[in-house]
Amino acid sequence: MSIKEQVNHRRTFAIISHPDAGKTTMTEKLLLFGNIIREAGTVKGKKTGKYATSDWMEIEKKRGISVTSSVMSFPYENYYVNILDTPGHEDFSEDTYRTLTAVDSVVMIIDSVKGVEPQTIKLFKVCRMRGIPIFTFINKLDREGKEPLELLSEIEDVLGIESYPMNWPVGMGKRFLGIIDRFNDQFVRYMGDEKEEVVPLGELNKSENPLFASVFDELELLDEAGNEFSAERVMKGELTPVFFGSALANFGVHTFFDTFIRFASPPKPRKTDDGMVSPDTPIFTGYIFKIQANMNPAHRDRIAFLRICSGKFQRGMSVQLTRTGKTINLNQTQQFLASSRETVEEAYAGDIIGIYDPNMYQIGDTLTEGKEQIHYRELPQFPPEMFRKVRVKNVMKSKQFKKGIEQLVQEGAIQLFKQDSNDDVILGAVGQLQFEVFEYRMRAEYNVEIEFTSIGERIPRWLVEQPKDRRLFDSRSLLVKDRYGRYAVLFENDFTYRYFSDKNKDVELIDLFEANDYKSL
Repeated sequence: MSIKEQVNHRRTFAIISHPDAGKTTMTEKLLLFGNIIREAGTVKGKKTGKYATSDWMEIEKKRGISVTSSVMSFPYENYYVNILDTPGHEDFSEDTYRTLTAVDSVVMIIDSVKGVEPQTIKLFKVCRMRGIPIFTFINKLDREGKEPLELLSEIEDVLGIESYPMNWPVGMGKRFLGIIDRFNDQFVRYMGDEKEEVVPLGELNKSENPLFASVFDELELLDEAGNEFSAERVMKGELTPVFFGSALANFGVHTFFDTFIRFASPPKPRKTDDGMVSPDTPIFTGYIFKIQANMNPAHRDRIAFLRICSGKFQRGMSVQLTRTGKTINLNQTQQFLASSRETVEEAYAGDIIGIYDPNMYQIGDTLTEGKEQIHYRELPQFPPEMFRKVRVKNVMKSKQFKKGIEQLVQEGAIQLFKQDSNDDVILGAVGQLQFEVFEYRMRAEYNVEIEFTSIGERIPRWLVEQPKDRRLFDSRSLLVKDRYGRYAVLFENDFTYRYFSDKNKDVELIDLFEANDYKSL
């Protein structure tokens, strides 16, 4: 196949949800369809010893949560699928936001019992901001939950996107009979034990259960007053197709995935400093959106995750790291099934590959086989909200301490600052769990015990110019440097920030959320 044909057969998407809505369970079922695994593990498989394939880090298995973005690739029918299973926990939203830059579509999972939840709202806003097509799977229909019409209203009112139900549930919980597949004009009967029966609607005996009468009344209402299906509006992120089912019972998932593959977006053009680059451009380009150290603890390796944006990748090819101008031979390249990996010989725009990182890459780096100095503008930066001073308990472990911080900061797992007056190490994070994972990984991967001292929640602002008078700053307006050597101020609270700004109008401060080009500060 030509590069254009290969690209059109790629589907790269992320799965987002609030914690415990069934996101990782859904991922496991999709891997089953790709014949990648024989039996799906569950996130909460502690008692059985059966853990989710997509959760590879030991702390994820113990706590039953996903705290890293896993990448999984496999062929499915005539397509090649790349799934990014993102952390659902809000403390890891920064990692999730970066992951969302690398996908072309999103599957949003909603718990039918709880409806639209806060973390779903946050992640949805990022998707809408980027114009990513969103497909919705309403999960856990085998439990008693909210009425389907109420769930559709929540999606439209809370998230602000129009919806089109591709199927419609008949009952729920113990009364759950199956789904009316509107798109394929059939009834899929729920039989338990991952079994189902397909009945054409024309052959369905509607009098077999009173539930069918109310369901067909609801379907008539949807036909008359509901939104019309439009593939074009789905691609623009203006309309979300909605599917009902149960990931755990593996019901409705196959129907959903087949329809999703059909309508999901293939790889799209990507924005660089010099304009858009089409995915079927012959020249290979891509950017690094994630770095992960110690995926294989036996080898203490570092893997950079690269989203291919254009052209064809071939193992051993020479590329240029545009940030440094250095030429690199890509010999050690892999694709993933959680912690399992295999060498990849070729890949195309839309694919996610892992490349061995000899401590050379940074998040946001662009690689290209061309001679032009292009740079992809895909990765936003996020200011941390919580800050801790950190020190090593055993000074004899200072070398390992420094290496651990350097590598975990480069991953984007946590942000690093140093106090200007005394070089104290300060870590910044979006949430408390990031500190816990950092401490766990320092101990497990670098054999270092650390100690935190809280300096509380702070308001970070970056200085446009180097400070001319350091006497302006104190413990309430802490002067620090970030990992790039840029000066920032950590304000104790909003009052301190406003007081400082009013008193020092010649000191220009930047909020990262408002900065268009953070790295040029």
